[in-house]
Amino acid sequence: MRPLVWVLVVLVVLAVVAAVAWTVMQGRRRAALQSRFGPEYDRAVAQSGDRRSAESQLAELADRRDQLDVRDLDPEAKARYDTQWAGVQARFVDEPGQAVADADGLVTAVMRDRGYPVEDFSERAAMLSTDHADVVEHYRAAHDAHARHMQAGAADTEDLRQAFVHYRSLYGALTGTVADADVRHPADDATHSPYVVDARDGSAPDGSTWSTDEALGRREVRP
Repeated sequence: MRPLVWVLVVLVVLAVVAAVAWTVMQGRRRAALQSRFGPEYDRAVAQSGDRRSAESQLAELADRRDQLDVRDLDPEAKARYDTQWAGVQARFVDEPGQAVADADGLVTAVMRDRGYPVEDFSERAAMLSTDHADVVEHYRAAHDAHARHMQAGAADTEDLRQAFVHYRSLYGALTGTVADADVRHPADDATHSPYVVDARDGSAPDGSTWSTDEALGRREVRP
């Protein structure tokens, strides 16, 4: 066989090997992004309309996050925030709008303390998606309801209750304080219950009383 033919054969083999290696690397990269971002991966692909472009954006986002010095809260800070959160949650019954605003501020403070960028909401949500992809959509929904309430008072009590439950989910993910099981879907049994909790004393029509958590997660709150 002529030397030129051998060269061509070698080049073809190398091209095939390179193509296989590239395919394997892309598959591993995709699997890593899907594992890290979960539902955010599908969201990015749907928004972009192009899988490769979405994956490049997610990879860049992951690189930016990995360059941050994100740390756990120290025990004293966590205890302080847990105390503040308990106060915010208790306030919801009488002042749902203010409680949601306070929850938004408290979540932002926790993020700042842990080392996340907090100057812009879009950036906060993007960074959270790299570590807490399972709850970042809670954050977007809560922030949207909070913004509507602040701008035009368009969010009703049920919107605010749902927003607070979303904030509770995110706060739990950031601090490890609230179990995921405590967070209910917005279409939970609160809208189907025959009971209405009186916000003034937490009582139900049958005379029983409900805790703040039960009022938030299980029954409609009467302002």
